[in-house]
Amino acid sequence: QVQLVESGGGLVQAGGSLRLSCAASGRTFSRYGMGWFRQAPGKEREFVAAINWSGASTRYSDSVKGRFTISRDNAKGTVNLQMNSLKPEDTAVYYCAADATPFASVVVTTSEYDYWGQGTQVTVSS
Repeated sequence: QVQLVESGGGLVQAGGSLRLSCAASGRTFSRYGMGWFRQAPGKEREFVAAINWSGASTRYSDSVKGRFTISRDNAKGTVNLQMNSLKPEDTAVYYCAADATPFASVVVTTSEYDYWGQGTQVTVSS
């Protein structure tokens, strides 16, 4: 069982930056791929970024590529999402997720993730 707790959300003006963190419990964190997803009101949850178990491979949605950076620290059991040049359309609840298939390649669909955090609100004002 893996528990995920997100932090770092908040209110920021357009063009600003935020850094989200996700703390994972359990000794198997370093074997799992991790992802960030987001869900805006009235919309489906969508993929934002993902990183494989070692940190060597990452993927991003087209809407955030070049602005967001995902990273992980396996020793600390954390995965981070650095968000720069934020836009009002980035406003959403952001979720951290874990793919419990050990040593797997990066995955980008919600159905492939086994554990989810409670989410953290990010609001970007224009």
